[in-house]
Amino acid sequence: MYAINISGNFAIITLIISTPHLHTPMYIFLSNLALADICFTSTTVPKMLQNIFSPTKAISYMGCLAQTYFFICFAAMENFLLAAMAYDRYIAICYPLRYPRILTRTLCSQMVALCQILSHLHALLHTFLMGRLIFCADNKIPHFFCVIVINGALAFIIASYARIISVVLRSPSAKSKWRAFSTCGSHLTVVAIFYGTLTWVYFRPLTSYSVTEGRILTVMYTVVTPMLNPFIYSLRNGDVKGAFRKWVSRIWTSSFS
Repeated sequence: MYAINISGNFAIITLIISTPHLHTPMYIFLSNLALADICFTSTTVPKMLQNIFSPTKAISYMGCLAQTYFFICFAAMENFLLAAMAYDRYIAICYPLRYPRILTRTLCSQMVALCQILSHLHALLHTFLMGRLIFCADNKIPHFFCVIVINGALAFIIASYARIISVVLRSPSAKSKWRAFSTCGSHLTVVAIFYGTLTWVYFRPLTSYSVTEGRILTVMYTVVTPMLNPFIYSLRNGDVKGAFRKWVSRIWTSSFS
């Protein structure tokens, strides 16, 4: 799964960079999400694989702090980027004529930079606070996350789609309604999987909590969801599928010419 995750997201990044007509706000955010997926998974999976095949399943104190920093950083970055993509869909559907003037390439770059800066600051704060903790007995940390980032990004996404739904439902044409919702399908699927597993892990009653089940579900949003993202966006997006076919055709032609 790790190899599929890396190769799939790397293919999405390469495809978007090498295809000029995909240099639009939506795909700028998508390429950055794919990069965040690669980094997010690479923060935990290599060490997890080492622990599986190694008799010693420990991590150094500094290694733990470093892993915590990057885990929180890229998890927060995914949250912020998903919120930015929801804003992109909101502008595209609610203000289609003003979309090119509102979401310029400069604004997209600034939004991506803001997502990265906030993610690093957020991770730095939590890592600093964690470094001040004193571990007296049990030094195992089953989960570490921030409710504010998860709830804040999810609330923004829900508000964006609430506005989108209200605008779409007022449209007199059924065809335009379907077209509008179809452009949001991939993003909604990714949001549902990502936040669905997070909600199931972190917002259940303590009486029904199971450590083993929690670990399995954690693998869902740290490994499975980033692996599925490129397939969800490529299979449900005609532009990506068309660009991918042309890209493969160019590679095939250049290899055998």
